[in-house]
Amino acid sequence: MPGGLSVRVEPRGLGVALGLLLVTLAAGVVLIGSGDFPIAPADVVATLLGDGTAVQEFVVQELRLPRVLVAILVGAGLGLGGAVFQSLTRNPLGSPDMIGFGQGATVGALTVIVLFDGDATAVSAGAVVGGLLTGAAVYLLAWKRGVHGFRLVLVGIGVAAMLTAVIHYLITKANLVDATRATVWMTGSLEGRDWTQFWPLLVVSCALVPVVLAYGRPLRMLEMGDDAAYALGVKVERTRVALTASAVLLVSVATAAAGPITFVALSAPQVARRLTRSPGPNLASSMLTGAALLLVADWTATNAFGERQLPVGVVTGVVGGVYLLWLLVTERKAGRI
Repeated sequence: MPGGLSVRVEPRGLGVALGLLLVTLAAGVVLIGSGDFPIAPADVVATLLGDGTAVQEFVVQELRLPRVLVAILVGAGLGLGGAVFQSLTRNPLGSPDMIGFGQGATVGALTVIVLFDGDATAVSAGAVVGGLLTGAAVYLLAWKRGVHGFRLVLVGIGVAAMLTAVIHYLITKANLVDATRATVWMTGSLEGRDWTQFWPLLVVSCALVPVVLAYGRPLRMLEMGDDAAYALGVKVERTRVALTASAVLLVSVATAAAGPITFVALSAPQVARRLTRSPGPNLASSMLTGAALLLVADWTATNAFGERQLPVGVVTGVVGGVYLLWLLVTERKAGRI
């Protein structure tokens, strides 16, 4: 390309990414049209293009579109963060769900709810701070002349266990109102999400997603090991710190916007890798897979159980738990665990 920039494009990976983008857009349109006031997909598209009735404009633009956009950005952030950590640790279980970052954000949010009775903005800020502090702690505890992937996973699992105990302690310290509020937040839900959650999430995503994608080539080399990456000219620790910080912030902001939605970060990169049949982090495909998975899960949570709507975190937890068992069995048969 002009200026000496080289970009590698794999035809199958590009086709999968375009297919996932279409699935995400279609799922978003269907989700916008679902609810107590159903709107046909064609009318949803017309309303988005400014050709709907006044009622349709209100329902789509003010009530449902922000929720769908938050779901897309949250799913994309979790999928991208999961792909980064699974590549850095070279372990399919090296997901933010498993190594404590989600639990850290939860502790930060519950601290604000239980101890300070903070409002929604303060809770979101607490979740971001908690996730960042947990990420820094896990990285420093795993440091020993560098950060080895296996050591990072082990330290992260230990930190996650301790933070889970802190979460339970905070729940027991809370009064009934705060405990109920904390439990609802911990479930992970997109209910009631509006433009106030969307804009900060969009700003952070626009700032960090290009950074992570720009490190895609060094990240692919890191999967071959530190020595090979050094030999190929990668500044290993600088790359690892930049990717870790970006992924932790993405996951923390996503958690702040929608609560700790589990297993999307774990499953999206693995699904993307199987779709593309390509080694490496598959960052763009993981991001789009996460967005599509969360939209489908949210539609299932709101429409598949009759009048009783479920938080999206319940659906991702059930599906993700089944997927985790399948992944463990597969890894064991392959002799990797």
